[in-house]
Amino acid sequence: MSLQKQQATSPAVVPRDRRAHPRLEVQVQVELRKEGSDVPYRLQTADLSKGGCYVQMMMTMPVGTRLKATLWLDDVPVRVRAQVVTSHPQFGNGVMFTEFEGTGKQVLERYLDGISV
Repeated sequence: MSLQKQQATSPAVVPRDRRAHPRLEVQVQVELRKEGSDVPYRLQTADLSKGGCYVQMMMTMPVGTRLKATLWLDDVPVRVRAQVVTSHPQFGNGVMFTEFEGTGKQVLERYLDGISV
């Protein structure tokens, strides 16, 4: 069988979803600051999970950009360190949470558990 014919009849490979946590389509206020900068980006999440969020923004940041973020969950600020993991120019950024301040992780988990019921 020729390589061309073999490729045409082989099943398509579907990329595995790399997310460790399910994401919920929920909009919460978030403030992002590039590490070392005092300039805030005040946005809303398009989706949110225990491990990160997606924010829609026209002027996206490059993958690897380190951030300080504050999520506002029922008027409670949750502060995290984060990193840009996806960039879709003129559309938005995927952000992975890397370190929570204080009890932030538990506050986020309770918030998400409460809205996914």
